[in-house]
Amino acid sequence: MKSLLLAPRRTAFGVGLLAAVSLLAAQGQAATAVADSRPGIVVRNGVTQPVFGYADAIREHVWVDAPFDSDHDGENDRISVDIMRPRATEHGLKAPVIMDASPYYSTLGRGNESELKQDTDGDGLLDKWPLFYDNYFVPRGYAVVLLDMVGTNNSTGCPTTNGTPDNLSAKVAIDWLNGRGTARDADGTVVSAPNWHNGKTGMIGKSYDGNLALATAVTGVEGLSTIVDIAGPSNYYDYTRKNGVVTRSNHYVASLANTVTDPDRRAHCAPVREEISAADGDATGDYSDFWAERDYVKDAANVRASVFMVHGLNDDNVRPDHFSQFWTELARHDVPRKLLLSQEGHVDPFDFRRTAWVDTLHRWFDNWLQDVPNGIMKEPRVDIERAPDVFTSYRDWPVPGAKETSLRFQPAADGGPAGLAVKPPNGRPVELTFQDDPAQTESQMLGNLSEAGQNRLVFQSEPLTAPLHVSGTPVVRLHASADQTDTNLGAVLVDLGPQTRVSWETSGEGIRTLSTEDCWGESSPSDDACYKQTAKNIVTSDRERISKGVMDALNRDSLTTPEPLVPGTKYDFDLPLLPVDHVFEPGHRIGLVVVGSYRSYSSVADQTRANISVSTKVSDFRLPLVGGRQAASRAGL
Repeated sequence: MKSLLLAPRRTAFGVGLLAAVSLLAAQGQAATAVADSRPGIVVRNGVTQPVFGYADAIREHVWVDAPFDSDHDGENDRISVDIMRPRATEHGLKAPVIMDASPYYSTLGRGNESELKQDTDGDGLLDKWPLFYDNYFVPRGYAVVLLDMVGTNNSTGCPTTNGTPDNLSAKVAIDWLNGRGTARDADGTVVSAPNWHNGKTGMIGKSYDGNLALATAVTGVEGLSTIVDIAGPSNYYDYTRKNGVVTRSNHYVASLANTVTDPDRRAHCAPVREEISAADGDATGDYSDFWAERDYVKDAANVRASVFMVHGLNDDNVRPDHFSQFWTELARHDVPRKLLLSQEGHVDPFDFRRTAWVDTLHRWFDNWLQDVPNGIMKEPRVDIERAPDVFTSYRDWPVPGAKETSLRFQPAADGGPAGLAVKPPNGRPVELTFQDDPAQTESQMLGNLSEAGQNRLVFQSEPLTAPLHVSGTPVVRLHASADQTDTNLGAVLVDLGPQTRVSWETSGEGIRTLSTEDCWGESSPSDDACYKQTAKNIVTSDRERISKGVMDALNRDSLTTPEPLVPGTKYDFDLPLLPVDHVFEPGHRIGLVVVGSYRSYSSVADQTRANISVSTKVSDFRLPLVGGRQAASRAGL
């Protein structure tokens, strides 16, 4: 054990006991030696230092009793929890917990290198711990908990893909950590709540793991102090469909439940998956109680923990509306929060901004779990990647000063695209008509935008004369009719102009993995702290898709109650695109493409092949522009 293990215990503000010891000495009290002998964290330069061992850390494995029976076998489920904590916790150190709850520890793995949990010697304790959290934070006075979501790896029960048992898996562990539940060891002996825990837990995770952190936060469970959500779905309806359109294959929820279940339990869990498929409503794409159970946005008012969100603006897996909707609710309820937005796709910040990320995460956890006053909450709330590896800080998101600004549809030149400008269109109302083509791909939708085409509408601004910053959620407002009782509507926002960009559309979603490694934390004979480095994939292109949107016309007024169209009747359709934070450079054009079915976005394209007519005089494109209409005027719109 390192000699610094017995450093003076620090106060909640990370200050040593020097002043307190001096005071005690002055008062003639003899208890100073006792205080000095108790282990405590060491803080220098505003962060905890690695003064505790890693190789000699205590490893434990318990099963927490859950209050649900997900597989209907007549016995409540047990949630498997692997714990690593500094040995100093046996001698008085009170440690907070960093928890990564996941369904992937025995199936898909975690991190860029798909690491799995491994018990190599068969003693029931983990030898290989995925990710760097244990290597880095245990030596700094933290306990790390890797939790197997219900029905996965060593937990009993069956996965429900964001159903109630999934959502409560981590909550029951936090309850146990704080003395409100029971746990058992491998022999079935009851394990009491740990006396080494300081009462604070922080959850972290990417994708499904981040989703479980959000699910736990909206329970308002006492003892959850912070979450770090990296690209986690906040509303599973919007993960599998959007505005009434099914965007992933039918019965995707049951399919994912099957994926995360260990092969030897898939047959046992088949009845649960059948229940899921019977309730998912894939035939309609409408919102229902099934989806409300999997919607955390509606429950954001319950959040008592601080929230750090990370998301790729070009994430086509967990799309950026998942951060924006939850973020908006956090702001409404004044939840302490922080946001990092990147130009990559579904990529962990450890793999697109490693050094800065580890430093920021370290200070975030120190502040919220160790009470170290390092000033992180006084820093700008939001960091956004403006260009490859170029980040800009802002006070909030949407960027302050963003105002919804209407760009009107201008008359088209012969055979060319229609215009986009802030001024109202001149002349008599113009009807633009196109036919929905369910076979049209995104590549075809965005090809040769100098022509309108039979199966789309194309709108372009004049070249901009100044930068134009879009921050927020664009909305295409169409006053339109169709000659069928149903159709889909889709739209794409495009930046037209040469620029060096993150190549997020290629393999790796903006990064590539190198053969070199760097190390983050301490290693043991069974678990090293080293990970392969990455580099940005960069491309210079003349065009980039910035955002997109899709909707079922039947759900124009309600996600729960579809209403058929009356052929030939005009309706107002508000089609929101995915949230944006993008700067259009001078000389670039803003492009907008409107279609019917959006095959590359939805799993099943609408087959009505409707003819759709749009009244341009009373339709517009509403962009959240930083600086509003004045910024649009400066840019020549």
